Amino acid sequence: MNSPLSDGSDRRPIQTRSKAWAKRMASGLAQRRITPNQISVASVVFAVVGTCLLLWWPTPLGMILCALTIQCRLLCNMFDGMVAVEWEQQSAVGALYNELPDRFADALFLVPLGFVLGQPWIGWVAALGAMLTAYLRAFGGTQGLAQDFCGPMAKPQRMAVLTLGLILGAVELVLTGTIYSLWIAAAVILLGLVVTCWRRTARIVKLLQTGEK
Repeated sequence: MNSPLSDGSDRRPIQTRSKAWAKRMASGLAQRRITPNQISVASVVFAVVGTCLLLWWPTPLGMILCALTIQCRLLCNMFDGMVAVEWEQQSAVGALYNELPDRFADALFLVPLGFVLGQPWIGWVAALGAMLTAYLRAFGGTQGLAQDFCGPMAKPQRMAVLTLGLILGAVELVLTGTIYSLWIAAAVILLGLVVTCWRRTARIVKLLQTGEK
C-alpha cells in the first residue's frame, strides 16, 4: 500500500515482509531511487509475460515460467508497499498505483487460465470474482472500517493455488499429457472466491449494523 496518507495500518499482513532478505531488497530498491509506483507497474509487466506464456506457449516449461512470473508479481506487490511505507516514499497517486495494477495483474493471470482449459468463461468469472473481492475490501475502507483481507481466496491464496496448479500441471502434462491439475486449481479458485465474497460481505454488514470499526 503506497497511499500518501497511509501509516501502514491498512496493509495486507505478509509475514515475508519481516524477513531480513526482504528488508535488504526493499532497501536496495529505495536506495536506487526506484519508486513504489514503478514497482507496482512492474507487477503488470510480469503479468503480461505470464499471459503470453499461458496463451501462446502452454507447454510444461511455459507453465513453470508462468508460475515464476506469478511469484515475481507478488514480490512487486510486497516491495511497493515496503518502499512506500518503510522508506517513506508515498506519493499523491500512490493509492491509485497500488490498486489499479493489481486489478490488471489478476485478470491477466486468471483470464488466460480459462482459454488454456478451453472454457474462456472460467477465466472471466475468476477475474470478475477477484475484482469483487478487492471491491468489497476497498468498500469497507470507505465506510471507515478496517480493510478486510480475509480469505479463503484473497490475492495471495488464489495466486498460490494458480502457481501450484501450473507446476503440477506441467508435471502432469509431461507424464500423462493431461492438465487435470489446472481444472482442479480453477475449481478451487472459483469456489474460494465465492466464499471470500460472501464472508467479506457478511463481515461488512455485521460491522455496519453494530457500529464497530
